[in-house]
Amino acid sequence: MTTVTTDPTYGRSSNWLARTEAWMDARGKGAWIAAMVLGFIFFWPFGLALLAYMIWSKRMFSSKSCTRKSSRVTMSRSTGNRAFDAYKADTLRRLEEEQGNFEAFLERLREAKDKAEFDQFMDDRAKRDDTATSA
Repeated sequence: MTTVTTDPTYGRSSNWLARTEAWMDARGKGAWIAAMVLGFIFFWPFGLALLAYMIWSKRMFSSKSCTRKSSRVTMSRSTGNRAFDAYKADTLRRLEEEQGNFEAFLERLREAKDKAEFDQFMDDRAKRDDTATSA
């Protein structure tokens, strides 16, 4: 029997750029610099864009080797205290559930806003057509 696990970092909202950024962050500042140098060598606008991104996102001047550590690695590490590990696992599960509920709420909110805007557009169009036909 095999089980399928899903990684939230590769969800539908995440794209290949976000995965690449996370992969580069996991390898540190040296990987970013190497990618920038290779970008300048093979296609200079790409290297320039990567340099601008590194400066804009503060990756170039951070004191750590990378700005974001993989949260999944630090969250899955055991502390040795079973009670705390159980509490941490329960809290993380609850937070993931709340995040899913919040994302579902935001999706419903966006759909309601889109529907309201579309209904307003259709009402305005109907009024415009009525004034054009009565004139």
